[in-house]
Amino acid sequence: MRAVLQRVKRASVQIEGRIHSRIGLGQLILLGVEKIDGPEAAELLARKAYDLRIFEDPAGKMNLAAQEVGGSFLVVSQFTLAASLRGRRPSFDSAAPPQQAIPLYELFVNALRACGAEVQTGVFGARMEIELINDGPVTLILETPDDGRRDAVDR
Repeated sequence: MRAVLQRVKRASVQIEGRIHSRIGLGQLILLGVEKIDGPEAAELLARKAYDLRIFEDPAGKMNLAAQEVGGSFLVVSQFTLAASLRGRRPSFDSAAPPQQAIPLYELFVNALRACGAEVQTGVFGARMEIELINDGPVTLILETPDDGRRDAVDR
């Protein structure tokens, strides 16, 4: 599972020209689910995102988590994060099919909510327009452990 997290001043999702969801201060999380992912990956990554201290304290240091600054989360599914970029055309062979990805996406969202987070979402599989004001900019990539092909998040 792979997530791109952006610290935002605000973010929104539009579908067919209408606002579907929006947040103020918080994290926009683009979430990609791969075939190798399972429930543990979703819960691990959600907890990691929730606990990340990427907001500035009064001294200007990234020392506060979203919940400590009244922030919320906007989670959007994005299967293109599972792309392999060998050659000039992306391959999505490792992306989880919808029957696997949807429950894991929902588990990720529910795990964030179980931590106490306010969470808004996009719509799985919809064509969405994402608008955001990245604060910093601060953008991070989180990945869950797999067969050793990439770094694992801290446990």
